[in-house]
Amino acid sequence: MSTIPATLEHSVVRGRALTGVALVIGGSAIIAIAAQIAIPIPLTPVPLTMQPLAVLIVGIVLGSRRGAAAAVLYLLEGLSGLPVFAQGHGGPLWLVGPTAGYLYSYPFAAFIAGWFSERGWGSNVARALCGMLIALAVIYFGGWSWLALLVGARRALAIGIMPFIVADLVKIAIAAALLPYAQRLVARVL
Repeated sequence: MSTIPATLEHSVVRGRALTGVALVIGGSAIIAIAAQIAIPIPLTPVPLTMQPLAVLIVGIVLGSRRGAAAAVLYLLEGLSGLPVFAQGHGGPLWLVGPTAGYLYSYPFAAFIAGWFSERGWGSNVARALCGMLIALAVIYFGGWSWLALLVGARRALAIGIMPFIVADLVKIAIAAALLPYAQRLVARVL
């Protein structure tokens, strides 16, 4: 069985640079849209968003290089002032604020999710779950480490990780359960 990134590369891109660029732009748009699905959480500067899941899915679908490129483009869009960050924010101040660590981790997490996807980890639920949890851990570590610089390690854990674990695990479990089916569907369609 071929992987989603391999199928996409063979059936859609095949040396077409413009198609690759369009996929990266589309991936950054998916992350930006997911950022707008945000729920403020009391006592934390970090909202609950769909961004982490979008970053992982973009990496899984586009592969390591294009997934990371989409996440970098997303950061550049936000840096330029486009309202792509959570709750319609944008501008350079958001890349030094309390959520900056999460944002900076996105290219690395997309790359890791894509790397696992390219190696066929999406073909069964257990491996998909494992790969997605590793990529999510990168996002958590980035967010926690930045917050720890601002508020201390314990407080960063309390306000930057703990409120999000259950929701993120549910999102990851659903995505991991659907990934093998999506991989088979993409292989058949493309």
